Amino acid sequence: MKALFIGDIVGKVGRTTLKGLLPNLVDRYKIDIVIANGENLAGGFGITDKTANEILNCGVHIITSGNHIWDKKESIPYIAKENRILRPVNYPPGVPGYGSVIYTLSNGTKVGIINISGRVFMSAIDCPFRTGKKEVERLRESTRIILIDFHAEATSEKIAFGYFMDGKVSAVIGTHTHVQTADEKILPNGTAYITDVGMTGPSVSVIGIEKEQIIERFLLQMPMKFETAKGEGVLSAVVVEVNENTGKSEAIQRVRLKYP
Repeated sequence: MKALFIGDIVGKVGRTTLKGLLPNLVDRYKIDIVIANGENLAGGFGITDKTANEILNCGVHIITSGNHIWDKKESIPYIAKENRILRPVNYPPGVPGYGSVIYTLSNGTKVGIINISGRVFMSAIDCPFRTGKKEVERLRESTRIILIDFHAEATSEKIAFGYFMDGKVSAVIGTHTHVQTADEKILPNGTAYITDVGMTGPSVSVIGIEKEQIIERFLLQMPMKFETAKGEGVLSAVVVEVNENTGKSEAIQRVRLKYP
């Protein structure tokens, strides 16, 4: 089984880049399931019904998210009922939405996807390690193939989490920083890992935002409205190949393409 995991999609440029490149990527790598982090779909901050449906309709099967999932408050009822959109599983009990899902491929193979948020330099929600372990154990009753989007800031927390999950899940894919790292690997017990898959959005930007606005913020330290950049896009992703019988990964490959 091959999974394509696409890094944080930012704004209109990100959505346009995804739609322009996804069909060829699926054909080229013989992809069975497409997962994309979409917490920045709507203007760079949050997700709306319209933007979510736009990428679901172009071939993404599951949308994961992170700390910006609630930025568009009007979409909370939609997120609460749509199990193809995940929010971090380690939010406290009672929070709307789904933290994990089991997706069935066309050949009947079941794939578990879990969305988890880190806590270092992030909101102090429930422990990702303990909550993640519990959710993995629950999903393993149905499938050996489990992919985790670990949405976190600190590289140390991401690496530790990868080793913690090694052998328990098929892959731990880091998101949130929007900068693709070059440390993709198969961990000793068969879990594919990368610290951050990167961003799908404006190529000439500071993590998706107009560079001049970010530079001015650093210079003046004054609050201001950020806008997503325009122009050429870049798609960042990884392709993970998983043995369907064992649930262990056999390969992970970085992908980074410009558009148009």
